[in-house]
Amino acid sequence: MNKDLTVGNPAKVLWKFCLPLFASIVFQQLYNIADSLVAGKFIGENALAAVGNSYEITLVFLAFAFGCNMGCNVVSARLFGAGDYRNLKTAVSTSCIFTAFVCIALMLAGLLLCEALLTLIHTPSELMSDSELYLRIYIWGLPFVFFYNLSTGIFSALGDSKTPFYFLAASSSANILCDIVFVTVFDMGIAGVAWATFICQGVSCILAVFVVSKRIKSIEAGIKAPYFNRNLLIQIIHIAVPSTLQQSFISVGNIIIQGQINSFGASVMAGYSAGVKLNNLLITALTTLANGISSFAAQNMGAKKPERIKEGIRAGIKMVWILSIPVALLYFFGGKFVLLLFLNTTSEEAIDTGLTYLRILSPFYIFVSAKLVADGILRGMERMKQFMASTFTDLLLRVILASVLSKTVLGATGIWCAWPVGWLIATCISFFFLKRISLNGKTKTDLN
Repeated sequence: MNKDLTVGNPAKVLWKFCLPLFASIVFQQLYNIADSLVAGKFIGENALAAVGNSYEITLVFLAFAFGCNMGCNVVSARLFGAGDYRNLKTAVSTSCIFTAFVCIALMLAGLLLCEALLTLIHTPSELMSDSELYLRIYIWGLPFVFFYNLSTGIFSALGDSKTPFYFLAASSSANILCDIVFVTVFDMGIAGVAWATFICQGVSCILAVFVVSKRIKSIEAGIKAPYFNRNLLIQIIHIAVPSTLQQSFISVGNIIIQGQINSFGASVMAGYSAGVKLNNLLITALTTLANGISSFAAQNMGAKKPERIKEGIRAGIKMVWILSIPVALLYFFGGKFVLLLFLNTTSEEAIDTGLTYLRILSPFYIFVSAKLVADGILRGMERMKQFMASTFTDLLLRVILASVLSKTVLGATGIWCAWPVGWLIATCISFFFLKRISLNGKTKTDLN
């Protein structure tokens, strides 16, 4: 059901809108968690390392899917808030054309360069075969990944965060079951893990596209809307490219860091793979809430009600702290028990690696969560230069410090220490830019 985010108490509206988004991303992350859990517990440590190794490359593809999602989301939410339903329909169809083009290009590049990408991150020879098999199957499923993400962006723009949750809850549960059946019953190994994800993502995507198409058709626009508009495409790209670059910078940085981690051996790789899955579960959930805040900000900007955004910032920070603080405590004090979901008790080096990683990062979740709220507001108000400045600073610091510190006596632990430094400085930058935006949506100085 479509929801107008420009009326009602801003805090209550934002909470009701964002909570289903959070639940959705928890189920979406179950795809990758199920893959790692089944690979680590039922196949072996090398299989877990292979899935984690491929995962860093899949994040690059997800970065482009995320960019298409946000480009469509912000532009469509602004048009929906303004009541411009004709251009809303055109923006959606234009986004579909743009998304299809990007997806096909990435599939071709991925299939041609699959082995080269794995070689680039120094994949150990004993993991190359499983890593490549998993990655190739994933690449064939990219249309499902892209158009599911696009559909969730449209739903969010219309103020509907519940429908995507229903799809993901069902498909993620099915994915866990398929993972176990394909691996333990059919003995398909790493291929079973990949095909389970492919099938379940496909079903979720088809259902989402079908429902969102009917939803858009039901909106009365007065006159027939064109399928493509160049000016709207430019607006979509204006949001999509920085959003893609944000995620790409993070993903490319992680790939560089993964290459450094790989030099420490399979046990460290497996420990990092388990730890980073847990870290990404929270960070992705926080990012999704920030995306919901972007929709809230975009709708209110379209409706010319930017004064509501200030209350949305306060509500957003409370929301992410309520989520991040308990998770930080769990990871810091109970990290070993959570890691054992992925690792066997005999993998002592892997467990120690994952535990050190979580204990270094978790105290700083309170800062990165606030940063993501600020980023969500900046993106919703289409302040993309400021948004990019913060993201690039975070990435640059992490990659440089990880490279330097890993060569000291700290070893792999030095890599983990790079995360908090990047987060802290980038948080300060994001809030510096946010403070320079007044309630009428204009900066105190011309930052654009």
